[in-house]
Amino acid sequence: MRERRPIELLSPARDISTAKEAILHGADAVYIGAPRFSARAAAGNTVEDIAMLAEYAHTYRVKVYVALNTILRDDELSEAERIIRDLYRAGADALIVQDMAVMKLDIPPIPLHASTQCHNATPQKVRFLQDAGFAQVVLARELTVKEIKEIAGCTDVPLEVFIHGALCVSYSGRCYLSRALSGRSANRGECAQCCRLPYELSDANGRTLIKESYLLSLKDMNRSEYVEDLLDAGVTSLKIEGRLKDASYVKNITAYYRQLLDGIFARRPEYRRSSSGKSIIGFTPDPDKSFNRGFTPYFCDQPSFGIVSSRFTPKSTGEYMGRLVRSEGRGLRLAGASAMHNGDGVLYRTPGGETGGFRVNRVAGSVIYPAEEMRLPAGTEIYRNHDIEFERKLARPTAERYIPLTAMLAYRDGELLLVLTDDSGISVTAKELYPDAEKARNPQDDNQRKQLARTGGTQYRFETVILDGTGQYFIPSSVLAALRRKATDELSLQRAAGYVREKSVMRGSPQYPCSELAYTANVYNKKAEAFYRECGVKAVSPAYESRPEKGVPLMRTKYCIRREYGQCLRYNAPSGWEAPLWLRNGNTRLRLDFDCKECVMTVTKP
Repeated sequence: MRERRPIELLSPARDISTAKEAILHGADAVYIGAPRFSARAAAGNTVEDIAMLAEYAHTYRVKVYVALNTILRDDELSEAERIIRDLYRAGADALIVQDMAVMKLDIPPIPLHASTQCHNATPQKVRFLQDAGFAQVVLARELTVKEIKEIAGCTDVPLEVFIHGALCVSYSGRCYLSRALSGRSANRGECAQCCRLPYELSDANGRTLIKESYLLSLKDMNRSEYVEDLLDAGVTSLKIEGRLKDASYVKNITAYYRQLLDGIFARRPEYRRSSSGKSIIGFTPDPDKSFNRGFTPYFCDQPSFGIVSSRFTPKSTGEYMGRLVRSEGRGLRLAGASAMHNGDGVLYRTPGGETGGFRVNRVAGSVIYPAEEMRLPAGTEIYRNHDIEFERKLARPTAERYIPLTAMLAYRDGELLLVLTDDSGISVTAKELYPDAEKARNPQDDNQRKQLARTGGTQYRFETVILDGTGQYFIPSSVLAALRRKATDELSLQRAAGYVREKSVMRGSPQYPCSELAYTANVYNKKAEAFYRECGVKAVSPAYESRPEKGVPLMRTKYCIRREYGQCLRYNAPSGWEAPLWLRNGNTRLRLDFDCKECVMTVTKP
């Protein structure tokens, strides 16, 4: 029989408490920020917290990946080296990195994962990373299922893809707009999110083509309908974005994909989850109810000609609730409205494109009453971006996770035996001398099963209990309880001893796919440069952060404003938009250029 391929649901964690919620709600792995040098500078965690998390996670065979994925200065390398050693001793399972200087540091054999900022978009690049010794590669978000399948067919390294969450508009997250406009580098974990600002679009003749709109702000990714296709393409790890998100977001989205994957596994026996245990979810997950700017599968199946941008607002849109029919005094009557609650948060969009928000003070059928009086035109679209009842539910304990056990109780030669087997096949036997077993007047099967099933306070649950003739004997509850404790304690010891962290493979210096590296390779220190030169690169340009150049593209993106507004030069008749196009926000002007052959847009500050 062919071995079932383990599939990993990878959830984000802002801190240890959020990570534990992700695990309870079904994550097979979590990723969390290192104390320093994380691409989310506001989401760092102490080594002590990561050690406690690793101990908890490994109980369920859940892996802990630590993000140390900024680019590093030469004077920071020794500190990064120390942190990596500390993280390894703390029990971290892998390190997510983009700076190739790590390959030249004196670090323990912790597996390395190539961050998406490495621009892992071709079979040649992924093969290089595999041969260099990376244990997992995070693919570029912009790839289609077909492209992912091509990469999987040419490589053996486990592939990780994003399936849900916020999208960086720049290809592979390699963006220099924040550094150029604010001095804050995204590659150093301090992105100012300039892509979420409003811009006006004009052409070479100075004509305003689009009034102020959020032209670079993308919707959030949701690839739930493509999950099975991604598995069939060869993906191993499915990643949820959101290391700055709160616990309710992580609970909801993790539980949603856990249930989705479990349904696939039930139909597709060639796949299985990579961790141990089962999660009982105490609510109905719904991605629409967590922060989102609307959803897009983002080029998952083909170049997208649907709307990819969240052009009207960079804030959470939430779920569509209905359209305004008319105002009735202080109330707003909606058509086709779903049930709303007092205290809900609302985002609205008028037919003219104006957006705003309010809190619901009262609900009466299809009429909602804003906390403050407002007049909105008929046809205004109403979205709920804060469901107060849903959030209250998520504020309480909403999941439990347990290790399912099969138990067999037997009585032989004056001795009770309890054999426990967990879902990963680990088996232990506990024995208790009991020479004077008496025959019971009534069958004891139900009572014995009941007593053995009392595993409260542990991570175990007896799903199957086999009684090997013991039902004919009277066995005191205290004896069964002692035997159960002895067996589960021994199983915990065996499971802890049986968890073995993977170690990194031999790190090498294979031939790099090209001989020159531009500033977009983010080479910020001498060790990274030395690594690339050992791999055959002849010319290495320094990172933009070390020598900001004027007139170079600050952003390269598969998202295209021309295509977004039906003005694609490749597939549509030219419309009279005279190149070059320009974006303006205040005193900031950005030039847009289009490589229609590669289907790529670039953003440059003159």
